[in-house]
Amino acid sequence: MEAMVVAVIPARMASTRCPGKPLLDLCGKPMVQWVWEAATKAPNISDVFIATPDREIVQAAEAFGAKAILTSFDHPTGTDRIAEVASKVEADAYVNVQGDEPLIQPETIAACADALTESGEQMASVYDFMDEREADDPAVVKVVTDNRDRALYFSRSRIPFERQQSGVQLKKHVGLYAYTRDALRRFSQWEPTPLERTEMLEQLRFLENGIAIQMKRAAATALAVDTPEQADIVRELLATGGNR
Repeated sequence: MEAMVVAVIPARMASTRCPGKPLLDLCGKPMVQWVWEAATKAPNISDVFIATPDREIVQAAEAFGAKAILTSFDHPTGTDRIAEVASKVEADAYVNVQGDEPLIQPETIAACADALTESGEQMASVYDFMDEREADDPAVVKVVTDNRDRALYFSRSRIPFERQQSGVQLKKHVGLYAYTRDALRRFSQWEPTPLERTEMLEQLRFLENGIAIQMKRAAATALAVDTPEQADIVRELLATGGNR
């Protein structure tokens, strides 16, 4: 029987650098609609929900035909918001699709879901190979994996440190996650962990508590939207058909 996999897009109006960004107009559509449309095109996704604490996002989502779930304002992470959705919507797996990635490809979402359902692990994510210029940028999260493509560690620093040339390709984390319902339930019960607090990367909470994260290669997006200036660049890319 085919696994029931739902995509959940966490979105909220309160953004420090770009308030209201889920509803930013990008070529005639709110940003969250571009993400939702990509998720609906992923072949192995059974349903798509937008999870938000903001009624204006619910109203906007329903206006373009999306299903929206009103969640608590109190969630400290996007994963906690997904966990609330998992408590209300039954599925075999949940894919966390970031709401600020209007250039995300359906194939990347599908790859994240496949990484979970094909591996039998409780959590999965995706990576792409990294340009050398990104290696020392703390905004680009890096990942190293074992010989079965399971994550060993995520960091904002360059990893691995190249003491000598070995031919290892540097990998950047693409911020999609897939989880089982039980993994989400357990995450919401754990306190933030030391490495998570140090790197400010919530996926480390899973690793520190012994949950393996299956990785799979998939295409990274050209740009996420964290600032109004990045929104302008994305508008130009969408208008010219770039990365979508």
